[in-house]
Amino acid sequence: MSKTEQSVIHIWGQNKLSGEVKISGAKNSALVVMAGSLLCASGCRLRNIPGLVDVDKMCQIIEALGVKIERNGDAIDFDTTGFNCHTPPFELVSKLRAAFFSIGPILARLGVAKVPLPGGCSIGARPVELHVRGLQAMGAHVEIEHGIVNAYVTGSSKRLKGAKIYLDYPSVGATETLMMAATLADGETILENAAKEPEVVDLANFCIAIGAKITGAGTDRITIVGVKELHEADYSIIPDRVEAATFLVAGAITNSEISMFPVIPGHLMAAVAKLEQIGAKVVMDAPDRMRVIPTGILKGTDIETLPYPAFPTDMQAQFMALLAVSEGNSVITETVFENRLQHVAELKLMGANIKVKGNHAIVEGVARLSGATVTATDLRASAALVLAGLAAHGKTTMQGLHHLDRGYDCLEAKMRSLGAKIERVRVNSEGETVYRYGEEVVKV
Repeated sequence: MSKTEQSVIHIWGQNKLSGEVKISGAKNSALVVMAGSLLCASGCRLRNIPGLVDVDKMCQIIEALGVKIERNGDAIDFDTTGFNCHTPPFELVSKLRAAFFSIGPILARLGVAKVPLPGGCSIGARPVELHVRGLQAMGAHVEIEHGIVNAYVTGSSKRLKGAKIYLDYPSVGATETLMMAATLADGETILENAAKEPEVVDLANFCIAIGAKITGAGTDRITIVGVKELHEADYSIIPDRVEAATFLVAGAITNSEISMFPVIPGHLMAAVAKLEQIGAKVVMDAPDRMRVIPTGILKGTDIETLPYPAFPTDMQAQFMALLAVSEGNSVITETVFENRLQHVAELKLMGANIKVKGNHAIVEGVARLSGATVTATDLRASAALVLAGLAAHGKTTMQGLHHLDRGYDCLEAKMRSLGAKIERVRVNSEGETVYRYGEEVVKV
């Protein structure tokens, strides 16, 4: 692709959606469980892995450590018998936050790890102090130099030691990192004030499947009794609750009825509760199937993002798009990431009436949004702009697609299957289409 060309998504709004959509495996679970594959002495098979750029990056990182990977559809086989490298490549890890979680299994298996500090979306600080303090409590020596976290375990066994660890904040990343590290440690580890997210529970269930002894996942107190070795398993990742909630909002914002499966209803309680406050109706058609039914009335409500089981920060932007066309005033308070209101400026380009004061966004609903050229500022903001484009009058063009491709598996195809008019094209500096995905075009 030349420097004067870029890929964009065009969305023509005001189209009614209908039908059923299949929810992919959870991004935030798949990435950390992939890192957890390093704990296995010989390997494992993971199923329901979404087709994402971040998954591709994680595969490259794991392969660089000496692991052989074979992909077959949404399944990945990991052969860890050649795992012997403790230094994942800086250029990959620095761009993928979840890759930092590999420090736990690397240290547990090899007794030494050199892992770059995490990267990803620029939505705020993602400190690793809790990870570091926890590993130090388990006997690791840890130093951070030139953007690299150097950790090693002394002693002939090179094994971490069980410890009682209190997390100052229920960090998902720290909980997952320390839980993985503890699976092969000597003795018992207790994590207090642990994160309760479904992705933490999924990782714990994977670790149990490969022979770990873990209890309490999903509560604020997780106990891990270390074992000497972990074996093979065939494990399937949970459905993506953020993708499911995004499609629920798509139904509400377009006044459309959409069904989705598979879902785990308990993972969506906070999002469903807010949707019903705003005016949509959500029903269960089966234990793993959910449907959003519009009522034609959308009214404002207040939202505050907090750790699970409260309202998730990963749905804040999508709900902001919905509240932008809901009657009355709403206040959205972002407490998890300090820079996660960057999408406000883009929504305002489409006619949204939003003011930001600190970590609060005051949203006054408008009668309609208008299509515009907008730029995704982070992963979830990209989904919010797609949703806004679906509701808007006219055509919306979204740039910054690398964010979207990090976290949504075939979003355009899924939206098109529901009736959305949306396409991805490559355009030149004059805005002319030079390539339409799926067919060559000279000019349109």
